[in-house]
Amino acid sequence: MTDLLTVLATLKRPRLLISAARLGVGQYRRELHLARHLDTSALPDSAAALAELIEIEAELDAARRARRADYAVARHVDVMIAIMGEARLVRAALAPQAPAQGLQPAPVPVT
Repeated sequence: MTDLLTVLATLKRPRLLISAARLGVGQYRRELHLARHLDTSALPDSAAALAELIEIEAELDAARRARRADYAVARHVDVMIAIMGEARLVRAALAPQAPAQGLQPAPVPVT
């Protein structure tokens, strides 16, 4: 999973594309938006979804760079929103779990 996050960290995309995606990621809802991009009825886990989204985005970026007539900036932004949303879920899964609110770890006795 960290390899996917490394790939994302090295992506170089236009600032406007990234800014637009950042504005939309707050409204990202996995159940609603992910099925639009992946050809599957059952949603995969976040790491698998992220891998597929990265491939889709690479194709979109190639179309953008080639200035192909079938390139759709709105779709590219939408895929970037999904990538950012899934990356947040992957990062959250990798983060150590914090203790429940109001609970403190047990003190270690000193001998």
